[in-house]
Amino acid sequence: MSNKLYVGQLPYSVDSDALGNHFSAVGQVVSAKVITDRDSGRSKGFGFVEMQSEEEAQKAIEQLNGKDFNGRNINVSVAKPQESRPRGGGGGGRGGFGGGGRGRY
Repeated sequence: MSNKLYVGQLPYSVDSDALGNHFSAVGQVVSAKVITDRDSGRSKGFGFVEMQSEEEAQKAIEQLNGKDFNGRNINVSVAKPQESRPRGGGGGGRGGFGGGGRGRY
């Protein structure tokens, strides 16, 4: 098991500090991060908490999963490793100016 937790169904009003404080009641929090939209800065409603040990992470799951946090029942589970995503500037391999079957001058 890992000591990094996924926390879902967060109220949009919760920030990283509030998330860390909530989990500190269960054990020592190494880091807490609410994920925000890159453009608006608004919470996406989920985050990650890293606990000091696997035992504390398991305790957090047992005590906080499905429990109320500022009006919402949060989901707490072991975080899955992030999948690697291809780098690059998007798009399906087409770029620039292409005639695409139109008549050329």
